[in-house]
Formats: sequence, structure tokens, C-alpha cells
Amino acid sequence: MKNSLKFGVALAAALLLSVTACKKDMNVNNATDAQNAETQANTLDQLDRLDFNRAAVRLNLPIFWISEATPNQNLRPELLTRLNFYPSSDSFTWKGEDGQFTPEFIETYKRMVEVMKDPLMGKTIENEKERARILKVAEELDQGAATLVASDFSNSSDDEKRFVQAMLKVGNAIDALYTRQVGLDKALALIPEDDILSRSMARRNWGVEAGSPKMKHDAECRAANETIPVGVYPADLQNDENFCAKLDAQPNAQDLLTPFTAVITDGDAFKAVPYTEYFKDEMKAVSDALKEAASTLENVPKEEALRKYLTAAAEAFITNNWDPADEAWAAMNSTNSAWYVRCAPDETYWEPCSRKAGFHLTFARINPDALQWQEKISPLQQDMEEQLATLAGEPYQKRSVSFHLPDFIDIVTNSGDDRDGFGATIGQSLPNWGPVANEGRGRTVAMSNLYTDDDSLKERIHLASAFFTDDDIKHLSAGAMPELLSTILHEAAHNLGPAHEYQVNGKVDDDIFGGNLASMAEEFKAQTASLWYLPYLVQKNVITQEMADNSYAYAIYWAFGQISQGMTSASGKIQPYPQLAAIQVGMLMEDGALTFDPDATAANGSDKGAFTIHYEKMPDSVHRIMTAIAQIKSKGDKDALLKLQDQHVTNATAPLAMIRDRMLRKPKTSFVYSVKI
Repeated sequence: MKNSLKFGVALAAALLLSVTACKKDMNVNNATDAQNAETQANTLDQLDRLDFNRAAVRLNLPIFWISEATPNQNLRPELLTRLNFYPSSDSFTWKGEDGQFTPEFIETYKRMVEVMKDPLMGKTIENEKERARILKVAEELDQGAATLVASDFSNSSDDEKRFVQAMLKVGNAIDALYTRQVGLDKALALIPEDDILSRSMARRNWGVEAGSPKMKHDAECRAANETIPVGVYPADLQNDENFCAKLDAQPNAQDLLTPFTAVITDGDAFKAVPYTEYFKDEMKAVSDALKEAASTLENVPKEEALRKYLTAAAEAFITNNWDPADEAWAAMNSTNSAWYVRCAPDETYWEPCSRKAGFHLTFARINPDALQWQEKISPLQQDMEEQLATLAGEPYQKRSVSFHLPDFIDIVTNSGDDRDGFGATIGQSLPNWGPVANEGRGRTVAMSNLYTDDDSLKERIHLASAFFTDDDIKHLSAGAMPELLSTILHEAAHNLGPAHEYQVNGKVDDDIFGGNLASMAEEFKAQTASLWYLPYLVQKNVITQEMADNSYAYAIYWAFGQISQGMTSASGKIQPYPQLAAIQVGMLMEDGALTFDPDATAANGSDKGAFTIHYEKMPDSVHRIMTAIAQIKSKGDKDALLKLQDQHVTNATAPLAMIRDRMLRKPKTSFVYSVKI
């Protein structure tokens, strides 16, 4: 009994000593933690959010400082998110087990501060031309305003998480394939590892050339001094600035310029090689990744349509026969899958001849808000076709059309040709070739979570206030719906009237107009139709007149943004959207539907010279524009299109230079992607 008591007293004493020691240790630890936190706070206060994100782009770092409801300039670990599709996406870390920034990140932050003060980061470069090049690369990188597309699947089911992880692998495989297709692999091989800014520019822009409206015509602004050929034509051939016309003049031109082949030299001639042979290893990697994604859905009955598409797409990447995959894809819709996936070679804008389909992955979730628009507009699509056919006139004849009206989709990630250095596709109608396209059974989507964040909407009003008066600004303050409506009608119009596969005297539009001009004509038709159908939808009580006016205002603001991109690329290639925008603005001004008063003060109170939209005149003016382009497409009238181009692009009466200057005051949106699983 005594021994037990002695033991109990000893134990109590020991515990007391232990608690006292723990309290001392805790006090020391707490003091250390507080000191560390204070040190970090003092160390990490040298960059605001905008400059932090600029610095991350300059240094090719996969991090982004997200916005808060209440802006706060104090950087905290929880405000950073990891970005996909960067070289160090998997390995980069900034948060330690204690929840504070790691010492490694503190050093990274110091480099970020340094690169914003001095893009050369203290490096001595004797060659003045090389020094100037790197400074221009920094300016090019800063022309992109990093804008986050974030997706959170942390609370999703295990099946969904496995599927998302598998689709990210598909995205990586598509990136590797597109890297070869555009020649980025050759570009990166030429850029030294320690030239981080140039490597970042090449990664973001998919090549060595500048992509921003401000810098792309500066021949000295390049990620590498060498010219890098695209990977689908012989490199030597591309030294000839007229090589597209040279291919078009070959006896086997029809084979050479098909969309799913690469061109190689064959003696003194040229030969078309199927993508599946030319990019064999990369395409097999995509196929394997698609099969893995399909396997994650084997026990998910509600996603059977998606599983069938992924399986068919995996096969297409082996056979180069895309029709079965298109059929499986067209069978999907917003009622039989919660996802939108398109993995294929589709658009041709990316390459000099606008003939070869670029590989891409669009990975998104279906947004159910689209269903209400589909229910309203679907019953009208045949009537919309007949109205456009009447306007187009002979030889075009109305067709029986049946196509999916746009689904609203929330982008998770874009890969390959979908992920641009600046901006992003906000609507798309696919496929462009084959039975599904020819028979009007394609799918159309509107990307509903792009340009709809608070930063983008505020930026729209800020830029618009330099062009318009207060009355028009009100129409541009109506949120994202006018933009989505414009996209819906634009993409629907690709399925109406004379489109890409329509033939005049046995020739499709690529043959009649040439690749670049053909693309401009088709987009011109679709964008004008998005305005032309507005009075019709008001008459049918689908939209209000206020919504129509909001959409008119948005379309003109959109046109100004396109004009700011410049009428041609750095290589002199037609830029379809800017050119059609210039023609539209010019014709609207001819009709007095859009006027410019050089003495008026814009809504921002500082810019002299302002536009006014005359909404009552818009329907008649748009009808004139729609008649012109519909008949050009119907008749294959290249001369008439060239005349419009000459009147409103080459010898424009609209103040294109002023529009460009005001629009370029702010960096352009450059989307980055984060997926949390």
C-alpha cells in the first residue's frame, strides 16, 4: 500500500514536470510559429496578385493566386492553386506539413520578385540584340492576363475521380501529339534550359512566335531566333512563302490537302501520309489513354454513351477513320451523359494553309441551363433553315436539318489545339467533315464558364467604356447571357444554309475561296446569322427585345475585340474573325446603325470620340449584311467577298486603328487550368 502510494506520488510529480516542460515547449513552438508567420508575411508582401501571377508566367511556374470576394494583398498558402499542363505541374509544391510556406517556396518567391524587377535576373548579356529579345519576350508574356478555369472534384464519387484522372492523362497525350504537329518539340530543343522566359513563351504560345495583338507583328519578339516549321509539311517546302499555293497546284492536290494527313517529299513530288502513320507513336498513346478512360466507366451505366464514344475514338486514333467515332459522338447529348468530351483532329486555323485538322481535347461538364434554350429553339430549326435558304437564293436549296442545338458546357480542361495562348473558343460546331457533318447531325456547344468570371465581366465594362456612351454601356452590363445567346446562334448557323461541305459546280468552299478565305466566309455567315435571327426570336417570343438589344451591343463589342487582333497574322495569313468583324462594323456604319462621333466623350469620361448603337436600325442593316454573305456562299462568289474585304479591311472607313489602340490598353485573357481531385 505504501509502495503504491509512493509510486502514485512519483507519477504525479513526473506528470507535473512533463506538463510544465510541454507548456514551455509549446510556448517556444508557438513563438517560433508566430515568428515564422510574421517573417513569411514580411517576406511575401512585395507582389500584388496581378504581378504575382505575371511572375509565375514569366518563370513557367504552375501556380496561380486565386481571387477573393474581398480583395486581400496578403499572400497565404490557401490562396494558391496548382495549374495543369506545365513542365513541373506534378512536382511543384509550396505548402509544408505545418500549413505554412516551405523554404523552397520562399526562395521561389524571391526569384519571382527579381524577375518582375529585372527580366534578365541579373544575367549579363553582351549581345544587345539578344538582350532586347528577352525583354520583348517578357513584354509578350505580360500581354496575357492569366485567368483561372478551376474545377473541384474533391467531393465527387470514386468513379468520377478515376474518370477525371484518366481524362487528364488523355489531355497530356493530346498535348504531346499536338506538340509534334505544330513543331513545338523542335522549338523547345533550340531553347536553352536556363532561358526560362523563352521556354514559357513557347509553351504558352505553342511556338516561337509572339501571339499577342501588341507584339505579334514585332519580328524581334521571338522565343527563338530560328523559324520553326509546322510538323505536317516538309520543312524545306515551308521556306517558300507561297508553299500552300504550290501544293494546291500539284496534280494530286486533292489528296495532299485532305485534313487527316501529313505531307512528305516523294522524290521530286509530294505524298500524303495518314496521320496514324506519320504520328504513329503519339496517336497510339492517345488511343491507350482513351481506352483507360473508357474502362473507368464500365460499371457506370448512365455513362454508356460516353463509354462507347471513348472506345470509338480510341479506335479512330489507330485507324484514321473518324466517321464511326463521329457517329458515337453525335449519339451523345445532354440527357444521356453528364460530360462533354471531344477528342479528335478538327479545326484547321492553326496551320498556314488552313487545311490540316489540329488535334484537341475538349473536356467539360454539361451545364443543365442549356436545356431551356434547346426546348425553345429546337422546334424552330427547320424554319430557320428555310428562311436562310430563301435569303441565300439559287443554286442553294433548303435542306432537311436536324442537329443538336448548343449544349452549355463548363470547361474542365482544354488540350492541344483547344488551349490557346490568348483567349479561347466560346462556341463550336463539329464535326467539319464526313456524314455526320454533311447530314446536319453534328453537335454544337457554348462554353458557359469562360469569360463569365467577375474579373472578365469587370474588364468588359472597363474596356467598353472607352468606346461607347453610357446608354450602350447599360446593354453591356447584362451579365453573360447575351454572350451565350450570341454563341448559341452562331454555332447553330454553322448547321444552316450553305456551309463548309456545300458544293457549287462540284467544289466545296475550300476549293472555291481557298482555305483561309473559306474559313472567313463561313465564320462571317455564322456570326452575322447570330444577329440576323434576333428579330425572328423576338417575334416568336423566345427572347425579349431587351435581350436582343443586349446581344447587338455585345456583338459589336466582340467585333472590336476581334479587330484589335489585327487583320493578318505575323506571316500575313488572313485572320478570319478580325476580318469579318471589320466588314460587319464597316457595313453597320455605312447604314447608320453604328455611328462614330469624334467629338463625343466616351463613358469613361476621358476618351474623346465615341460610338453609338442605333438599335432601331440594326435589323435592316444586319439583313443587308446577311443577304450579302449568304449569297456569296450560295453562289461561290469569291469576287464579291474580295470586294467586301477590299472595302472594309484593306481600305476601311471604320477607325480600325483607334479601336485596336484602345482595346490593347489591357492584357488579353490567357486561360490557365486547375483541377482538384
